[in-house]
Amino acid sequence: MNLIVSLLSGFISAFIGITPPGLLNMTAAKVSMKDGKHHAFWFVSGAVLVIFLQVYLAVLFARIINARPDIVLLLREVGFGVFGTLTVYFLWIAKEPKMKKPKIKKYSKKKRFFLGMLLSALNFFPIPYYVFVSISLSSYALFTFDVASIFIFVSGAVLGSVLVFYFYIAFFKKIEKKADYLLKNMNVIIGCITGVVSVISLMNILEYYLR
Repeated sequence: MNLIVSLLSGFISAFIGITPPGLLNMTAAKVSMKDGKHHAFWFVSGAVLVIFLQVYLAVLFARIINARPDIVLLLREVGFGVFGTLTVYFLWIAKEPKMKKPKIKKYSKKKRFFLGMLLSALNFFPIPYYVFVSISLSSYALFTFDVASIFIFVSGAVLGSVLVFYFYIAFFKKIEKKADYLLKNMNVIIGCITGVVSVISLMNILEYYLR
């Protein structure tokens, strides 16, 4: 049962983290439209390989941090400050983002694979994201840092990433207008998400000090 929860947790975390229009999924869609789905899947394969390594390293790092309750508390306090600031920024300060369509040149499948690796490696967001997610899940007894659970969680994150990439590749033409709408409202969406995370972090901090 714990392994199933770990798999679902990794899957859902990846699905939430990679669904908003970004450089990776938009590039995968554009490669599919320009060169075909086979080239796009080579691009995705390279991106997912790096994502696997990023998630694995993030969870290992989280395991080290989780063994130190004082560091966990410090991270929660820092996280509350960061996410609180982001909530204010995205809801009231940030300007409306505009869709930047990546320029795609025609390359071989091998170059698409390495392009996927390169763009994924340049995206540092997954590491702090999965550190925070895994520690939060652990605090609610939904995840443990044993070898099996880590592997299943990482596998779930990879499957979730692959599914989102597949949706972008297969249905981009149908969702392109919705992607524009989603991007226009991205500040509100991100602000609400960071707001919820801030509240959860604050509750955890208060629980620690009041117990």
